[in-house]
Amino acid sequence: MIAYLLSRIGQTLLTLAVMSVLVFVGVYLVGNPVDMLLGATATPAERLAVIQSFGLDKPVWEQYGLFVWNAFQGDMGNSFIFNQPALTLIFQRMPATLELAMVAFVMALIVGIPLGIYAGLKPDSAVSKSIMTFSILGFSLPTFWIGLVMIMLFSVKLGWLPSSGRGDVHELFGIPFSFLTRDGLEHLLLPAFNLALFKISLVIRLMRAGVMECLQQDYVQFARAKGLSETRIVLVHVLRNTLIPLITVLGLELGSLIAFAVVTETIYAWPGMGKLIIDSIAVLDRPVILAYLMITVVMFSVINLLVDLLYVLVDPRVRLGGDKG
Repeated sequence: MIAYLLSRIGQTLLTLAVMSVLVFVGVYLVGNPVDMLLGATATPAERLAVIQSFGLDKPVWEQYGLFVWNAFQGDMGNSFIFNQPALTLIFQRMPATLELAMVAFVMALIVGIPLGIYAGLKPDSAVSKSIMTFSILGFSLPTFWIGLVMIMLFSVKLGWLPSSGRGDVHELFGIPFSFLTRDGLEHLLLPAFNLALFKISLVIRLMRAGVMECLQQDYVQFARAKGLSETRIVLVHVLRNTLIPLITVLGLELGSLIAFAVVTETIYAWPGMGKLIIDSIAVLDRPVILAYLMITVVMFSVINLLVDLLYVLVDPRVRLGGDKG
């Protein structure tokens, strides 16, 4: 186990190193942030002062070296626009994104698993065919279009739910949560469902395929021959064996919900990391862009490690690294 953990930490550090080079060079090549910060009427002296204050007058390799050195000390630089540490800006927005992603993830499980099981148990029924049609639509329709349609329907036409913002929040352990207040929960429902829709479709299809495959296995046939009820067979044998491969996929999907909630946060003006990165890209705020992408890599690596550990707990047949048993 220890060897495996050390190996994964080494992989994460290598990934961070490679990503830092790619991202730094990519952001460097996109454009000059000074052009975004200063207007066309800025004098050469003003431009030079800004360039020197941000360290942009140094060679790119030296800028990268300073970035890496400062990153090891927990300093990802100050935002060009907000004049605050980039990490501070991201950590201020992170609770909103994590809450949105977790609620969307729970929605995907609560809706997707039962529908997927039903579609797998009765694949030829009209209800199952309707469920699969819904899942295809969830995959096919663009997120931004669904978001706009839901705003038009539930906010503009029906007036049931607010269309933007986070609403009232209540702090728990010093962290603000929207779902702890009625107003905040109303603001959370539309963006969370919008973000969850693609994942619901994914869970439905994975569960349906897994259930149909499990029903053909010998252990299910043996359980039926023993006279076990269909409910017990589904809950004890089918569901457990279907969830084992689903864990890996869902773990990575949770990471993607956190990292790529950009479109949903922009549509609903949700004050999370996604909206921050869009605003930063628009003005080439390099420190914020770099900090966001580095944190994203770390989150994916940690989630992937936790998924591997959970996989072992669920399925004892799996062993990590060189473990033997």
